[in-house]
Parts: sequence; C-alpha cells; structure tokens
Amino acid sequence: MSIKELQQAIEDMTTGIAARSAEIEEARRLPADIAEDLARAGLFNILKPKEFGGLECTPREMMDLIASLAQINASVGWCVMIGATSTLAGAYMEKSAAQEIYGNPGNIHGGVFAPMGKAEDMGDHYMLNGQWQWGSGSANCAWLSGGAMIFKDGELQRLENGAPLHRMLFFPASEAEFIDTWHVAGLKGTGSGDFKVSGLRVPKQRSVGFTTDQPRLADPLYKFPLFGLLALGVASVTLGNARGALSEITEVLQSKRTAGGARSQAQRATVQADIARASAALRGAQALLEKEVETAWQEASGEDAISVAARGDLRLACAHMAEVAADICKTAYTLAGGSSVYLSSDLQRRFRDAHVATQHLVVAPATFELAGRILLGEPVDTATL
Repeated sequence: MSIKELQQAIEDMTTGIAARSAEIEEARRLPADIAEDLARAGLFNILKPKEFGGLECTPREMMDLIASLAQINASVGWCVMIGATSTLAGAYMEKSAAQEIYGNPGNIHGGVFAPMGKAEDMGDHYMLNGQWQWGSGSANCAWLSGGAMIFKDGELQRLENGAPLHRMLFFPASEAEFIDTWHVAGLKGTGSGDFKVSGLRVPKQRSVGFTTDQPRLADPLYKFPLFGLLALGVASVTLGNARGALSEITEVLQSKRTAGGARSQAQRATVQADIARASAALRGAQALLEKEVETAWQEASGEDAISVAARGDLRLACAHMAEVAADICKTAYTLAGGSSVYLSSDLQRRFRDAHVATQHLVVAPATFELAGRILLGEPVDTATL
C-alpha cells in the first residue's frame, strides 16, 4: 500500500470521523468500528516491519499521516500514533515471537513504556505483576505491553552502571484487566485508562529492552531513535490539531459579525494580526520539525550511528512543535469569543487536547532542559534520547 493510498483512505474517512467527534468524547475511547476501519486501511501498520506485513514508512511519512488524522480529530490521531509506534518492538524481538504478536495485519497493539510493573525472572519466563497508566487505545488492542523492573530471587537486577534493569513485556490484551480511570480534561477519546495483570507468565522471548537491546533488523527506520519516533508521533498529533484549530477559527471569523453587525470579525486589524502570527508560528515550527526529521533520517540511512546532536535537535523540534501548537489552539479559542466555551465548539476540544498532549513525557518541558544540556556540551544520559 502506498502513502498516496493511505492519505486517500484518511480523506475518505474524514467526514465520518468528524461527525462523530462528540460521540468519541462521550465514549472516552475510540469506538470499535472506527478502530476497525483504521486497521483495515493499514494505518496501524505504518511502522511495522515488512516481514510481518508492515509498511515501514519513513518518519516523515508517519508525520504527515498522523497529522492528517489529528487534523480531523486529535484523539483518533493519537490512538493511531500509539498503535503504530507499538509495533516497533517487532524489529527487536526474536522473529518467531514477533510473528506471534505482529503477524496478523488486522491486529491493533498498545502499551506503556514506563516500568510500572514487576517481573520476577523464573528462568525461561517472567512472572509479571503490574498496573500501567496511560494505556491509550488499549480497549481495541489484541496485544499489550508493559514496562517492568526485573527481579531475580526477589532482588532488583541492575545494569553495569548501577541503573535498574527494566524491559517491556508483551501479552494478549485478553489477559489484562481494564480499569476505568480515564476521566480527564483533553484527549478524552483516546481511552488512555489503566490496565493491570497479576501473576501473568510471560515467555522471555516476548520481552524487549529498548534501552539495552539492539534492533534485529538493520533497516534505517529501526536505526532511527525509537524515543525520537515516539516524540515525533506526539508532535505530529499536535501539528494536525493546531492546523484544524486554525482552519476552524478562520471560518468562524469570516462569518462572525462584530457588535452591531457592520462587518465580519475577519475585517478587524487585531484579529488579522493574531491569525497571521499564529500561522507564521505554526509554519515555523513545522519547518523546523521537518528539517530535524530529515537530518536524523539522513544519518539513520548512513553507516554510522545517529549523532547525539541530531537526536537532541529532533527532540527539541518535537517539544517546540507541541508548545507552539498549544499556543495556537489557545489563540483560536480566544478569538472565537464566548462561543468557544460551549461543548458544541470544536475549538474548546482542540484547546483541551493540545494542552494535554504537552504533558506527555517525550515533549514535556523537561525536554528543553535535555536539549539545552546537549547544546551546552553538558553530560547527558542518552538512554532515552
């Protein structure tokens, strides 16, 4: 399937998804039939290895596709982003285990990297217990994964540098208990509630250490920084959401009249200046993001490892995109006036979605500190860079 076909599939779904935005919000999860349509179109497989029927899209192609979905609805874009990045483990895992998990092209995958679980090393398998937050899209998943600290004989295992050893463990979603904790301000439709397992036996071959293991596949996509790809996915959602906000506020201002009805809001000089600044800010952030994605991709396509500078610049561009996008959604919300406070207004949803997205760890304010340390030549832990 080509990128053009994927974009056409998104275009074909646009009207239907947009019309159901209120339903998605109320359900606090992605409706199963929408998830199935997205899976049927191949959108959850864009980063999956080709040997399992995936498409191995480039990071730039992923960015464009996720942004197009988020422009329709940020929660939809977010769920596809999480499902797509959750297939990257197939490039690390032993092939037969990966085939079991990723072999069905219609399956949706999800997971949480944070090591909120405890896995006891039992020799050929782990005994897993844990509860994970932020399980986006998990209700529609066939397989889930959860980060876990590794213990042996009750003792926490550590790396040579003294850091705790943790791995991602993979299991059928049917083995998990879902807990309704997703009562939030924004990205309501992502269904990012908790999931839990107790005393679950997980074969060791169904585990991956993203900070310690090397990809089994040598393709440039899997040489690209994994956490950079995740950050790019989050940034792509914020980009699409901000585009949608600018498009909607433009329509509102062209039709909305000033007090007395003499002219449209679009004819006001202050409004014109605000829209121009917002448009310039979005274009600038997007241009920076595209540049850093291309730089990192060029390095990934070469023989050498991707430089720390390129990885840091990519993360900086992603965090900057998320921050700028939130500001743009605030501008659009403010310019709409009192009408934007009603739940019937898409602008209030986009405002809320944008500001929840900025809280994700890979684009949160601390990312600027990480990028700043690299720019200043200070020591930095590159494990999750």
